Order: sequence, then C-alpha cells, then structure tokens
Amino acid sequence: MRTKLKWLAIAIAGMAIIASCNKKKDLPQKNMALLGSNFDRSGGIVNHNDSPHLKLKSIEIGDCKWTEGFWADKHKMAEETMIPHMGTIFKGDIGFAYDNFKKAAGMMEGGPLGKYWHDGDFYKWMESTMYLYADNGDEKLMDDLDEIIEVIDKAQEDDGYLHTHVQLLGIDRWSNMHYHELYNAGHLYTSASIHYRVTGKTNFLEIAIKNADYLYSVFESRDPELARMGFNPSQIMGLVELYRTTKDKKYLELADIFVTMRGSVPMDQHPTVSPNFLGDHNQMRTPFRKETEAKGHAVLANYLWSGAADLYAETGEDSLITALEKIWDSAVNRKMYLTGAQGQTHHGASQSPAGRTDMVHEAFQDDYLMPNKTAYNETCANISNAMFNYRLLSAKGDSKYADVMELVMYNSALVGISIEGKDYFYSNPLRMLDGGIDYTHATTERRHRVPYIPVFCCPPNLARTIAKSAGWAYSKSANGIAVNLYGGNQLETTLLDGSKLKLNQKTQYPWDGAVEFTIEECKSTPFEIWFRIPEWAAGTTIKINGEDAGISITPKTFAKVERQWKKGDVVALDIPMDISFVEGDPRIEETRNQVAVKRGPIVYCIESPDLPENTSILDVYISQGTKLTPNHKPDFLGGVTMIDSDIMLRTQKEEGMYRKLEAPSWKKVKSSFVPYYAWSNRGEAEMTVFMPIVWE
Repeated sequence: MRTKLKWLAIAIAGMAIIASCNKKKDLPQKNMALLGSNFDRSGGIVNHNDSPHLKLKSIEIGDCKWTEGFWADKHKMAEETMIPHMGTIFKGDIGFAYDNFKKAAGMMEGGPLGKYWHDGDFYKWMESTMYLYADNGDEKLMDDLDEIIEVIDKAQEDDGYLHTHVQLLGIDRWSNMHYHELYNAGHLYTSASIHYRVTGKTNFLEIAIKNADYLYSVFESRDPELARMGFNPSQIMGLVELYRTTKDKKYLELADIFVTMRGSVPMDQHPTVSPNFLGDHNQMRTPFRKETEAKGHAVLANYLWSGAADLYAETGEDSLITALEKIWDSAVNRKMYLTGAQGQTHHGASQSPAGRTDMVHEAFQDDYLMPNKTAYNETCANISNAMFNYRLLSAKGDSKYADVMELVMYNSALVGISIEGKDYFYSNPLRMLDGGIDYTHATTERRHRVPYIPVFCCPPNLARTIAKSAGWAYSKSANGIAVNLYGGNQLETTLLDGSKLKLNQKTQYPWDGAVEFTIEECKSTPFEIWFRIPEWAAGTTIKINGEDAGISITPKTFAKVERQWKKGDVVALDIPMDISFVEGDPRIEETRNQVAVKRGPIVYCIESPDLPENTSILDVYISQGTKLTPNHKPDFLGGVTMIDSDIMLRTQKEEGMYRKLEAPSWKKVKSSFVPYYAWSNRGEAEMTVFMPIVWE
C-alpha cells in the first residue's frame, strides 16, 4: 500500500540495525547514523534546538526525570494507572478508537463508532505511552505500539489519506469542517515525531510523512473553499514538528498556509459548510495577523496560537509574535480564571465590530464575564493554555508565561483527573451546587468525575501532559539553563554549547517552599542558571553554598545567577508559601465582595464534606481577619496541604428570589479548604472557590 519514500532504503537499513539490537533503549543512538543528517530527534516536548528565533530552547526527551514529591507522585499515577487504564478504554468496547482503525484496515466488519475526532485522541494516548517508555524503558510498551502502528499503516489509503470515520462512512473528504480531518492529522504528526525521537524507528513517521505529503498536495493551492476547513487546527503544531523532525521545508510552508488562511474567507461563504459555528467561533472573522483579542472556541484558539508560535520560532516573522502578544494579554489578563482555566461559556455569543453576532461554543466571552457555577473551562482548553504559554516562554524568555504554565498544571489541568487516575472531568466550574443545573442529558458537564466521557479528548490530553511534564521543568538559555517549574528531579542534559550539565533538585514544593539544587557535573567556564521567581513569591531568597547570592530577586522574573560553577555547589531557594485571600477585579460581577484562598501556586476551594451536615455551600462566608493555617496530610487525597480556618455560616435567611435585607445571624465553625484539583474525590459534593467576605 505504501508509496516509496525517497529515503526508504535508508530507513530499511536502519530497521535492520533495530532488529539486531537487544535493547530498544539504545536504538536512537545506533540508528541515527543511518538516517542521515536530515532527521533530528533532539528536543523535549517540542524540538527547539534548531529553532533560530527563540530565547529558550527545550531540553531533550528523558533529560529530566521526576524523582520525589508532587510531580513524581503524579507521574507514577499516570504510569501505573492512568495511561494503562486509558489504553484498555481505547482498545475496548467503550472507547472504539482501535477498532475503528481495524475496520478501516479491513480487519473487522462494521462502521465507525465514537466521534469524528477520535483518531486524534488515540494518537494522543499513543504519545503519552512514548513518554513513559522514554522514562522507564519498558519494552512491552513499544511492542504494543508496534502492533497498533501496523494496523494504522494498513488503514491508510494509498494516497496517504487517513481518517477512519470518513473512510468507513464513504463520505466526501473535506466536505465539512466538523469531520476534524485536520485535527486528527495534527496529532498524528506530533505523535509520530515523538515516536521517532524516542525509538529511532521510522514505521510511524512514514505514515505521518505520507499523510502530510497528501495534505500538501490538497492545500498547497490555497483554494478559498478549503480555507474553511481550519476548525480545530492541531495540524499547524504537528506540521512544524514534522518539519523539525525531517527538515522538509514544505511542511513549514504548509503550516504558514494554514495560519494565513485563517480569517481569509468572506463570512457569506461559510454557511455552505456549517450553518452554526461561524466567524469568531473558529477564529475565522479576522485574519490572524490582525487579531488582537481572544475569541471563540478556547481549544481551537489555543491550538491556533500555539501553532503560530511554533511558526514564529522557525521564521521570526514579527507580525506573528506581535499578534500573539496582544492575544495573550486579552486571554490571560481579561478572560482567564484564577485557576488558569479558559473558556467561560458552553454556548454563547461573540459580536464583531461590524455588528454581526456569531454563535460560539466552549468559548471565550466578553472581558471580565466570569461566571462561577456555569464556567465551562474545558480541561483541553486549560492544557492548551499551558501549551501556548510554554511556547511564548521559549520565544520571549519572560517568566510570566511560566507562571501561567504552573498555575494551569496545579489547578485547572490536574482537576481533570481523579486522585486514583481513572475518572475524569471535562468541564471545570468554580462552583458546584445541588440542583439548579440538570446534567442528565449533558454531553460533557458532570456533577462528579466519571470513568468515560463520550467526548473523550481531554483524558488523553491530560495523560500526555503529565507524562511529558518533566520536559517543561527546564529550558536551555544561550549560556546555561532556566528553571521553569520546581519539583524533585534529576536533570542530565547537554547545553547549547555542547557542554554537559547534571544537577539534582530536592523539594516538597508546592507544599513547602524550600528548594535545593546540587551541581553534580558542569563545565569549568562560567554559565548562568535562571531561577523563576513566581509572581506571588515576594520575599524569596537565594543562597549559594550558604551565602547570599547577592543578586536582585523580583517576583514575576527570572533571577539570573552567572558564575563559574563547580561540582558540589548547592543553591538553596526559600520561596515563601504565604496564604492569601484573592479578590477579583471589580469588573468581574460574579466575584464582587467575594474572595478565594490561595497558597503558593495552589488555588483552594471548600466542599461540603468539610461542612456540617445539611449545610449549603451558599451559606459559607469568611471573615477577612480569620486565621488561615496550613495543615499537611500526607495520607489524605494523595497527600495534600489543607488550609484550616474558621468560617461563618449564615443561619437566618428570608425566603424568595428577592427579600428585604435583615441583620444576619452567624454561626462560626471550624472547617478546611482543599486544593481545587482534589475536590470531588470523596463522593458527590457541593463546592465553591469564591466565598462572600465578612468585614469585621
């Protein structure tokens, strides 16, 4: 079935080497020589080392491993439970995905099941498995993937097209944007590129190249009719990743075509494709390089912005980064929740300057329109917010982007999975009440996490994010290393000048602000280490071998230490973990006269298991002068620091939608706040992040 690729003979020779190896962990080094200089497997989450327009470059896959503490525990959960369990779903009777490929390959009878974008979700799960293999070297993981890749190969059409629903249903290609053909392709390219970098094997990469070559043949013409196909544009990130892997410039050209086509089609042409989600919903009303606001579907938006940021990394085009910085300001400073979540509404409207109102879905809304109970905040949107900020961190070297990454990771991303790793949230409101919203027929909203969501895009997205999270912990600067995320880990990497760096980080962050780095190997000439000082971390101190570092330490910046480091040097950070009340901008009507509790990067909530029986979450108030005390519980909810305090319960209330204000009666009780990500792990519950404040 496969058409000959120009380098097929070389790849076959490489596979012969693979067959002769006893340990697949050694494959990348032994196989690379045969693959030639066209292919590059460097780069961690994305391949940055050759990207010319970045201030910070990625570390390589496997350079950093979590060793202790918070993220080591979460990675273990993903490795032992979340990702294997998800595999049984995708390959079973519920998840459908693997069977769809088997049917398209002629190995099973029947039509496709699940959603049109299910192929892409399966590729994401495959990618998560690759990160596990890079970390633990478990041969069975790759044996299983080889079997899957063989099935996908058989499912692919002779011309390179691959989309199981379209193939099995016999419907016309590129006839409706909602088929998610480009979305599936993008995740194929990313997954195949990571597979090649981890294993050195070309079997999956060949499938991706064949499909991308087909895609180029279709879209290279820039046909306006095809410009309307850009629905969920993961293909832009995937194409840039494929370019970084193969060095074939046509993939970079195609990525630019997709960015440029965004917003290039007159609105009156759109209804022939889809009568519902038009214009701003798909970021199609304004040409991308002229956009200044975060609009439309939050996942589509962040995928588009991430792809454009990847394109900028390779081209350095000023108009791209200018637009991205304006969009970021809109998305983060006027439309993002305290938890780092994005996408304020399930169904809403977006009004253009010309006066037309577009229906939007799972989307951004107006500035400061931030409902709590009905907040949508899709897990995928939150994760893609972190993906976008990682790319801007790399482009600009500004720690404010890493602050957003961290906020998302600890709060609005991690809330999507239960403590044990088998149940999921899709939407993530900041308040949950008994009654008021009927979730009986909801596709995605749930009162508590569930084992399977019919729209199953978020679980594999979160799985791959946790599995690759160590790759976000550090970046390479021009002459050193930047610390983006804190957590117990071991880093062993090659700096951009070719020198080796090995260091060990010990910490119980985010529960404790003490962080210690030990240099175990480094070059003899001076180099720099950038330590991120979070926005909330005023008063942070840095000592080197017990002495003050003697540098300026400012929140929301990197503290840069350049010196002639030596083996055995110890850097100790003391990051204050103060507990604070947080209020919203007064333009956020939903949080006026309310506060939330935050400690370090962790946003807290209060839920009904920590309240007296039969107490409504709406009866909870808090005094501005109450004492907030951290209380670490290593055996509770996977190990968390709770916040103990007194709260005020309003016990006397009149009935009616509106009622005359009477002096309230209060009951003071002791209670605890739980990290937002850990709520809904003790049965069905009410919950709120924001509470009315009582001034005493």
